[in-house]
Amino acid sequence: MLGRFQARRGTDDPQVAARRAAREAVAAARTLRLAGREAERAAQEAARIAREAEADAEQARQREIAAAEETQRAAEAALTAEARLAEQKAARDARYAARKARQRG
Repeated sequence: MLGRFQARRGTDDPQVAARRAAREAVAAARTLRLAGREAERAAQEAARIAREAEADAEQARQREIAAAEETQRAAEAALTAEARLAEQKAARDARYAARKARQRG
C-alpha cells in the first residue's frame, strides 16, 4: 500500500500539471457556458416582460378608447332623450294652448 502511495506522481510532474490544467480549462469552459446560458435566459425574460408590458399598454389604450366611446354614446343618448322630452313638452303645451283657445272662443 505504501508503495502505491509513493509511486504516485508528485504535483510537480508535468503530466499531473497538464491533467490539472485540462480539468481547470474544462471547468472554466463549463462556467462560461453556464454564464452564457444564464445571460440568454435573462435576455429572453427581459424580452418577454417587455412584450407583456407592451401588450398591457395596448389593452389599456383599447379600454380607454372603449370607455371614451361609451361616454360619447351615453352623452348622445342623454341629448336625444332630452330633445324627445322637450318635443313632448312642446306638443303638450300646444294641445293645452289649443284647448284653452277653444274654451275661450
